[in-house]
Amino acid sequence: MDFLTALKISSSGLSAQRLRMDVIASNLANVNTTRTAEGGPYRRRDVVFASQPVTTSFGEVLDSVEDRHLKQVEVVDIAVDGGNPKMVYDPRHPDANAQGYVGMPDINVIEEMVNVLSATRSYEANVAVVNATKSMVNKTLEIGR
Repeated sequence: MDFLTALKISSSGLSAQRLRMDVIASNLANVNTTRTAEGGPYRRRDVVFASQPVTTSFGEVLDSVEDRHLKQVEVVDIAVDGGNPKMVYDPRHPDANAQGYVGMPDINVIEEMVNVLSATRSYEANVAVVNATKSMVNKTLEIGR
């Protein structure tokens, strides 16, 4: 594996975790949203990751057998929660139904905060790999001096 492959794998992780943070922020921002363009309350979203082979040129694939087992992360979908909204009794709310219940997003703030911590730690781990790779490159260049 060369240095650029390591950077490519880590950068895919950085991009994926940044998108995950954006989706979590959207969930937290809309925790009380009862109206959306689709109708009804906001639906929680979650990022779906998949492992993908590192894409390299054909010649590089032939040269490097061990690189065939390397995988990078790719966002394949942003899944929308299909469950029922939480029904909260609030007859004075403008979106209340005839029985006085309002459909609220089924978002657990504590769960979202745990997801924020997880995404942050994953992002930090990928930054550490990028920094270690840069350090290795610098040390390699010092050998030639």
